[in-house]
Amino acid sequence: MTGAMEGRAEDDGRVYQATGDQHITEHHHHYPAGAPAPGRGPGPGSGRGPDPGRAPDSVRRPAVGRTPLVLRDRSEVLERLRAGLASGRSAEVHVLHGMGGCGKTAVAQAVFETATHEYGRVGLWVNAADRAGLRAGMLAAAAERGARDEELLGARQGHRPAADLVWDYLNRSAEPWLLVLDNADDPAILRDGSWLRASPRGTVLVTTRRAAARWWPGAELQHIGVLPREDAARVLCDLAPHSGTLAQAADIADRLGRLPLALTLAGGFLAGQVIDPWTMDLYGRRLDEGEPVGLIDRGADVLSDEDPRHLVGRTWQLTLDAFEERGLPEAVGLLRLLARMAPEPLPLSVLNRPEIRAVLPPARTETALTALLDHSLTQLVDLDGLRCAHSHGVLLDSVAAATPPRDVDILNTTAVGLLDAAVPADPRPGPYDPRLRLLAPHALALLRRITAPSGTARALGVATRLAVALHRTGDYMSAWETAGTAAGTAARTLGEEHRLVLAARSRCGRSLFRLGRYDEAEELLRRVRATQTRLLGADDPDTLDTGHGLQLVLGNNGKREEAVALLRSVVAGRQAALGPWHPATLRSRASLLALLTADELAAEAGDRVGEADGADESALLSLPRACARHLGPDHAVTLSARHNLARARFVLGRFRAADDEIGRVVEDYQRVLGPGSPAVLAARQLHAQTRAALGDVDAAVALMTGVVAARERGLGSDHHFTVVSRDLLESLGSGRWQPPPVRG
Repeated sequence: MTGAMEGRAEDDGRVYQATGDQHITEHHHHYPAGAPAPGRGPGPGSGRGPDPGRAPDSVRRPAVGRTPLVLRDRSEVLERLRAGLASGRSAEVHVLHGMGGCGKTAVAQAVFETATHEYGRVGLWVNAADRAGLRAGMLAAAAERGARDEELLGARQGHRPAADLVWDYLNRSAEPWLLVLDNADDPAILRDGSWLRASPRGTVLVTTRRAAARWWPGAELQHIGVLPREDAARVLCDLAPHSGTLAQAADIADRLGRLPLALTLAGGFLAGQVIDPWTMDLYGRRLDEGEPVGLIDRGADVLSDEDPRHLVGRTWQLTLDAFEERGLPEAVGLLRLLARMAPEPLPLSVLNRPEIRAVLPPARTETALTALLDHSLTQLVDLDGLRCAHSHGVLLDSVAAATPPRDVDILNTTAVGLLDAAVPADPRPGPYDPRLRLLAPHALALLRRITAPSGTARALGVATRLAVALHRTGDYMSAWETAGTAAGTAARTLGEEHRLVLAARSRCGRSLFRLGRYDEAEELLRRVRATQTRLLGADDPDTLDTGHGLQLVLGNNGKREEAVALLRSVVAGRQAALGPWHPATLRSRASLLALLTADELAAEAGDRVGEADGADESALLSLPRACARHLGPDHAVTLSARHNLARARFVLGRFRAADDEIGRVVEDYQRVLGPGSPAVLAARQLHAQTRAALGDVDAAVALMTGVVAARERGLGSDHHFTVVSRDLLESLGSGRWQPPPVRG
């Protein structure tokens, strides 16, 4: 091996960098493969993956609130599904389809309860409304069936096909299961990732508004419609038994289109009137008084009588009127605020913020939420200890359509402020945090609701920062999807050349790089940087940020010399624009330690540092001490700089110093980033090389054996990281590996 570090696999050398956001530098020294791949780890049942109770991605309970006490007029479909469970049939896919609010999820919930309580099946419930939620839920299902942390991490980072991993574990499950894919209203999401499959070990149940058979090949389709008149009346009597007769309930049910969601809201209202209870006759008269919900307000959609939003709107407007009459205007404001968000679980902590005061007093949030819960306008969902509010999409759409235009701006501003406060102000690398993913659909829904340029710009800034946070916890797929969707949505209002749209596109490029899509990342980052240079200038912080991301791609795409030149210009620009001790400046300077050859590092020795830094080394090699002094010893940039310093010392032949440093880095990575972080494996691989260079080949082989096994589990046997790690292990074991030359 020579001191030169190449970025593309050619002959005997290969380097994969991951500095920057994750602050990881991979140093793979690639030799001809020889040793067979180590065997896979034990299968399901021998070791569990992440604790399914640790995070809101658990799938063992439906994330849809309480089960209906009585499920009317669904006996035929329930009996058909029950028969399949009773017979033990598997490899079946059932699709429940119908318009929003007709009770598809309630049927699925009843089947879920039957399967788990009566037939001993493992129940797995996944929200399939968006790509990020579907992927997170399906990976949680794989974890529940035995997938390990390394495998899940590799799937989240796009290094292995997530759907294949999930279905491998589902197909090998020791127990039969029922998998519910709820709210699959965009079947393309399931098709694009090949998420919907049949399995000999279980049954799949899908709920959707899309009925076309072409979306569901091989599945048994079942339409779920509105209720028959008598059953619809009984739903109202079930919920509010003392409000009127069955005949009176039937009359109200007709006016509400016999839509189960509308009936539930009406029944919840009637049951919630305690001091001055309403009768069904009174409720019916109020339904007839003028335009029930003002849906034809300025800017609102014109809806047909059969549109579920119209039918639902007849119910909640009466509830809001009653709130106003009872001195609870806060409940009105809270519902309208929730209607700016997505019909997905929203952590209650988002609402428990002072930023809500423009819509309702923070001290009244609890009272307002209780009123909405009491009247079935939202539900509480407990995602393994994380309490969330979950409202039906038809209800939220209806409320949003009827919100007075004068209130829209303040509602949007408040919603953006709440999400802004919920997203970390300075996202740091760390373990996967599923709570961040729960915020993504709300940030994107809010962007779709907002039309004013100023509000769009602020919402886009929050969504982009959320994408950064997702990226830095290793959820690269969610980061790419969030940034890309946010940029595309905002561009319709702001234009493609708006500063914030370009910044979001730049984040897409960073995530594409982490996903291993180097050519796409390079093309996108070059295009964004060229536009930023033209509009903002070469030394604008945004242009420099894109340049830093682009040099990472170039260094890994066989263009090391161009990467070095670009990185040096980024360092100079960041020093001038941000100062020498800004984290971004130090991050770029630390990246030089990972990119320079031995000759280039040796040339840096002419730039000596003073006694204040405590060592007779170049300014570049003393950089980790400066990082620790200005950012703290556990800052991600400091850890990255120390890792890269160990690499630089190794390349220069200073093996003892490199070994001491990388050994400490491994420990600190595990403590700060978690034992499953890719940085730990990258550091252990370098540690194996430093131990071998010092003559301790047995320790080097032991270290690399662990690295290869972890990469087999996390990335698969054919991933290039796994291949080069396995080749390094083989070369160490055979005695063919040679360290770089010692420089005088």
